[in-house]
Amino acid sequence: MNKAELVDAISGKTDLSKKDIASVINAAQCSITDVLIKGGKVSLVGFGSFQVSKRKARTGMNPRTRKAIKIPARTVPKFVAGKGLKEKVR
Repeated sequence: MNKAELVDAISGKTDLSKKDIASVINAAQCSITDVLIKGGKVSLVGFGSFQVSKRKARTGMNPRTRKAIKIPARTVPKFVAGKGLKEKVR
């Protein structure tokens, strides 16, 4: 499901216009991104949480040349599903 399909699905379940729903989704996406950029965590009870995870530097291998390469440390976004979501997906 992409963003347009999500907007269609939500508009079918509410009385809001597609334009309003799209702006709410964009605002939520921007807000979550802003919190993660600052190193924070966003928890949606029953759904899950978005957080920042740090990966250590490591040595990998170039599959083409089979030579060792250094992979630098980096910060990545991470989503952890909540208990309610896990139970519904089973």
